[in-house]
Amino acid sequence: MDYIILQPSNDPFQSFYLPASPDGHAFQARVDLRYLTGPDLWVLSISDAVTAQIYVNQIPVICSYEELNDLLFPFRYLFQGSGIGSFFCLKGTETPSTQNPSRNNLHAFQLLWGDRYV
Repeated sequence: MDYIILQPSNDPFQSFYLPASPDGHAFQARVDLRYLTGPDLWVLSISDAVTAQIYVNQIPVICSYEELNDLLFPFRYLFQGSGIGSFFCLKGTETPSTQNPSRNNLHAFQLLWGDRYV
């Protein structure tokens, strides 16, 4: 599986349209990143860009440090157990000012998307 490195900005609502083919079922995934001011965190949503079917809705973007944390692991039951894919948040080349992405430092993290469950 190949991973795509998302290039987010600090815009509080961002959408990415990415190819996905879990279980051989190809579709165009819409990956939304939204910043929530109250808890000071980013959340991730994934839907089908054509049908608007929501698969993942507003899960917190939490950074992996010691072990890889696949944020989509709990959704592996989707598509007959093939999952919706894998999504990782990793510390980037800079040292971020917070452990997890916050309002002004999302660019300090690397966001990786893969369309198959690892």
